[in-house]
Amino acid sequence: MPLQTLNLSLLGESPSAEIVAWIDEANRRREYFYEEGLGLRIPKYVPSNPEMVHAAIYDLKENAQLRGNTFCEWGSGFAIATGIASLLGMKAYGLEIEPELIDRSRQLAADLNVPITILDSDYLPEGFDESEEMGGKELILPEATMAGSIHPDYDGLDPGEVDLFFVYPYPDQEEMMMDLFDAVSTHGAVLLLYREEGEVDAFLQTKDNDDDAWDS
Repeated sequence: MPLQTLNLSLLGESPSAEIVAWIDEANRRREYFYEEGLGLRIPKYVPSNPEMVHAAIYDLKENAQLRGNTFCEWGSGFAIATGIASLLGMKAYGLEIEPELIDRSRQLAADLNVPITILDSDYLPEGFDESEEMGGKELILPEATMAGSIHPDYDGLDPGEVDLFFVYPYPDQEEMMMDLFDAVSTHGAVLLLYREEGEVDAFLQTKDNDDDAWDS
């Protein structure tokens, strides 16, 4: 896996008033969603620290560690990170498969006039899968991809054109999500991975684009 760890400084500029308002309203609606019993099918999760996510994205942009301006959040939920990226000037996409969360995150963005795109899409592109192993989840690459005849796609969004991915996986999914990033990203892309311990790490994709199986 040709990923390079990037150094992050999380002591940068504080979030703007607009970003604080986005975070506060998203958290308020999220809490209401669960307190009112509206998310019975969807396990309540401990959200990432949005101020830390903001600091990480801000640092990557401020220090020119991003090759471009396209952001994608895997499993966007209420799209807090997606909105932060948008308000920091990125073209921001969120991937979500739960209809209730798709509707609510889109409504939140419309109400606060934050330009994001929420796609009804799994983080695993067509043909990819995951398996449960002793050490946690493992990524299964599609045979067609390995043969070079399929190109990963997220409902029209080409993951190869994403400059910054963000994900907050369950602990047993961390390695799998890094493998997924390695499989679908292209040279110069960055993965921002938030960990359950409240830490955030950044990884740079260093493989040559010629190494992508679907380009053969």
